[in-house]
Amino acid sequence: MGLTKTTGFSKAEIETAELAKALAHPARIAILKHLINAKSCICGDIVDELPLSQSTVSQHLKELKEAGIIKGNISGTSVCYCIDEKMWNKARKVLVDLFESYKGQDCC
Repeated sequence: MGLTKTTGFSKAEIETAELAKALAHPARIAILKHLINAKSCICGDIVDELPLSQSTVSQHLKELKEAGIIKGNISGTSVCYCIDEKMWNKARKVLVDLFESYKGQDCC
């Protein structure tokens, strides 16, 4: 994959785009919903909840973790995942601010 040109964009714009990219797959949304509904750390049953292989689920978990949306703790031979509450609240604010900045237009 090629490099994305980010020169000339604000830090906030880049961070919002990175957040959107991390959320931009239905499997990642399903993983987040599962973690939210579980209300606790999940160690192994995420694969059982999705129509994807273990390696594919692991890749999606990696993307969410790199974006900071989830965190994982090693517990024995498995990793337990949960929502990173601090980043979740930041992400909510970023997206709400973006959507609320639109005040309507009379065009097109």
